Amino acid sequence: MHSYQYKILVVGDLGTGKTSVLQRFVYNTFSTHYKSTIGVDFALKVVQQDSDVVVHLQLWDIAGQERFGSMTRVYYKDAIGAFLVYDVTRPKTLDHVVKWKQDLDAKVQVPGGYGDIPAILLANKIDQQANPKSKQEMTEFCVDNGFIQWFEVSAKENIGVSEAGKYLIDAILQLESTIERKNEYDDGDSAITLHEPIKLNKSNPKCCS
Repeated sequence: MHSYQYKILVVGDLGTGKTSVLQRFVYNTFSTHYKSTIGVDFALKVVQQDSDVVVHLQLWDIAGQERFGSMTRVYYKDAIGAFLVYDVTRPKTLDHVVKWKQDLDAKVQVPGGYGDIPAILLANKIDQQANPKSKQEMTEFCVDNGFIQWFEVSAKENIGVSEAGKYLIDAILQLESTIERKNEYDDGDSAITLHEPIKLNKSNPKCCS
């Protein structure tokens, strides 16, 4: 049995439904009474990704008002994947995703010079309104801005969230496999890993176990 531990970010503008997406993914629940996240919130999820692969995820919900501030570098540290969330009922939140992605890429990279961490774009709240962007427009947007994939999701109606999560985990595991193969050809001193334990501050009252 192979066990991995990864830090995943959930970022985007205030009110795009990041916390709802995280709660749906982790606990399969939805509420209309979430308070706005202040700073950062945490959640943990264990995923049986394959018959012999268990993935422990540490998900960091980054407050929308933290956008591009100095603290995001601290929050992003050691992350190896990200969901960037926008609200299909508010087109400007998609425009702002570009700046979120640029901020992310400037502050965190895959160890060993493997480039930007895998990031997935989530078009949230499709239960309220159909995505005004066509599939072709979304795909071109992702290619232009370095997203590995996009999903239309509804945290409320449980649409697309688990599929997006599985896709991101698969992408990270593929990256892990690529790095492991490279390590086989390198000496032990230069070995790289993506899944070293990441310690959470257990004194933080927002840290969910």
